Amino acid sequence: MSSLAGLIKKLWRGNRISEAKCFRENQVCEGAFDHIDRGICSVPLEQIVGSVGRYHDFDRQFKIKDHVPPDRLISVKQALREGKSLPPVKLYKIKDEYYVLDGNHRIAAAKEFGRSDIMAKIVEFIPSSNTLENIIYREKSEFMEQTGLTHPMDISEVGQFPYLLEQVETHRAYLAGGEKPGATIKEAAEDWYQTIYQPMTGIIQKGNLLDSFPGRTLDDLYAYISFHQWEKGRTRHYGIGIDKLIPRDMEAFREEMATMNKEDYPEMLRSITAFITMNVEAKRELKIVDKLFALPEVREVHSIHGSIDILVKITLTRDLLSSDAEVIGQFVHSKVRQIDGILSTQTLIPGESRVKPQQ
Repeated sequence: MSSLAGLIKKLWRGNRISEAKCFRENQVCEGAFDHIDRGICSVPLEQIVGSVGRYHDFDRQFKIKDHVPPDRLISVKQALREGKSLPPVKLYKIKDEYYVLDGNHRIAAAKEFGRSDIMAKIVEFIPSSNTLENIIYREKSEFMEQTGLTHPMDISEVGQFPYLLEQVETHRAYLAGGEKPGATIKEAAEDWYQTIYQPMTGIIQKGNLLDSFPGRTLDDLYAYISFHQWEKGRTRHYGIGIDKLIPRDMEAFREEMATMNKEDYPEMLRSITAFITMNVEAKRELKIVDKLFALPEVREVHSIHGSIDILVKITLTRDLLSSDAEVIGQFVHSKVRQIDGILSTQTLIPGESRVKPQQ
């Protein structure tokens, strides 16, 4: 008897897994009862995962089940083949997932025809449970609601979307005071996205900075860099080397980037190469060479015959909020000059370098 019950339970579970997801179940799980009308826009079909009332009739790929009469689907497919205009489907949204309120067969037909998106009228339900993910999502939802932006943005820290909203409001005030008197927050948001956000993220991408920050997103780095560059009254521990790439004022950055094409954006590299020459006590030269070579930042060490005793090549990780000279100086002070027997050092920073490939 128990084995029969187990089989029935297994078959039931398998049947549920094959079904489209149930909106009501997810709504209760997320506590998503407050809703916002998001209007009509294009929605990727791959994000439509379930149905409000007919999840039993479709599987996860929105293929109709055997018990469902195919007549309606056949007529919808015929209309699509003939190029007829069909009304937008109606979807409920919870976070990044969509559920069909009206238009299940239109979704099924569009997926069967290999389409990538569909026009939809969207009502979004906002999760209320206080997980970190949901707190960030609510902040994002508020940002999107205030700004009217629909561009995808992905931030992993609480408090960053409110900061971006402050940026947009600051930009609105700037526009209203000159270029666009009476500019609305939504007008300012679109201009901010095109003339400030995209150039900054373009610089981040050109420098491959995401490779140096695993687990962070492009929007995380935008928020981090722009906050430290443009937040009023914020002091920095080291220096202002990044100012050569990104001015301290947001509107000055916008003005500078307006004259550039994307391929001309400056490159924000993460590595710094430098050379250090040094004079040392003669009896300790070999031990000093060993200690220098053991430092992970040191790439080469050469004992020199002449007025210089040792030549060292180093590669450091650039601090986005410091000048190269300060990063190198900190390394020399904290690691190199702590080695006994070093009498003097001189740091050489290359201005332009050309390296032949190894044969």
